[in-house]
Amino acid sequence: MVKPPIYLVSDSVGETVELVTKAAMSQFNGSDVDLRRVPYVEDFVNIDEVISIASMNHGIIVFTLVKPEMRNYLSKRAMEEGIYAFDVIGPLMDKFGELSGIHPRNEPGLVRKLDEDYFKKIEAIEFAVKYDDGKDPKGITKADIVLIGVSRTSKTPLSQFLALKRLKVANVPVVPEVDPPEQLFTINPNKCIGLKISPDKLINIRKERLLALGLNETAHYANLQRIQEELNYFEKIANKIGCQVIDVTNKAVEETANLIMNLIRN
Repeated sequence: MVKPPIYLVSDSVGETVELVTKAAMSQFNGSDVDLRRVPYVEDFVNIDEVISIASMNHGIIVFTLVKPEMRNYLSKRAMEEGIYAFDVIGPLMDKFGELSGIHPRNEPGLVRKLDEDYFKKIEAIEFAVKYDDGKDPKGITKADIVLIGVSRTSKTPLSQFLALKRLKVANVPVVPEVDPPEQLFTINPNKCIGLKISPDKLINIRKERLLALGLNETAHYANLQRIQEELNYFEKIANKIGCQVIDVTNKAVEETANLIMNLIRN
């Protein structure tokens, strides 16, 4: 028996319709089925061409078209020509819209856009982890945003939050005893953001951190003189870079992140 060719018609790249069709055809003992992808079908002329070819070759049409007028036209023309045409997503879209009262966007390619958005987000999260806390200075030149600040100014949580917005963020601690990476002074200062904080607030945060670790809260790490020395050094470095500085003293991570995103857009 001759196996009919299957025309995979889509208004986007056709990945969804091909995946569904391959899943169905896998049930036929691995039979070699002739799948012919027809992507980016955008008008009635394209549909007429597919109908003509499928009719000539006694084929089947499986399609994912999101615009109702395109779906209806293809179904109508296929019926007129005696071609079996299977609508993969149309019936589900129609029923969900009917039951929910929500109108679909009817915009081709949204699945691919969502996938791309997801992978960009994962890539940004992995970037933030890799270049956290100055682990690798090479990340400074690759980043969309570089955060600098003394210890406990929320550099890491900010990096992760901004990564969820698909921004690649590297963060670098500023410590008086350690020279900052030279890359900080060669990048565009507009993509570098300094995070400053009041000494009193920083003392409280560091004391809580020490207690959480089971250490003495009177350690040098939470000493006012030491903190003031660090903040003065941070201000010196920020001025040398010429970067913008945000006071995070009384700000939540989300609030600071919004300020940063507004700064880099301008």
